[in-house]
Amino acid sequence: MANDDRGTSLAAVVVSFLAGAAIGSGLALLFAPKTGREVREQIKDLTEDAVDRIKDYARDAQEKIKSAYESGREVVIEKKSIISSAIEAGKEAIEKEKERLSEQGKA
Repeated sequence: MANDDRGTSLAAVVVSFLAGAAIGSGLALLFAPKTGREVREQIKDLTEDAVDRIKDYARDAQEKIKSAYESGREVVIEKKSIISSAIEAGKEAIEKEKERLSEQGKA
């Protein structure tokens, strides 16, 4: 589960970084000595690029989270099987000990 937390926070950091970079670039373009039309086109291009990158990173983050979930699920299933086997072995040992003690009590 710790991997899920790290993966999620890493994705949040990456998305935040990209959003900050996009905003900073947009502000830099606004203060650059260009015509309004050129600035608007650059902002539009920058925004589209930033949105595409954010979507890619979000998709990658989703895949990593899903992968971590699946491997965690497999571990839980494996551990559940081990615990079930141990419980069953414990029950059998208790039954054998009860039988042994009842036989000793009869003797």
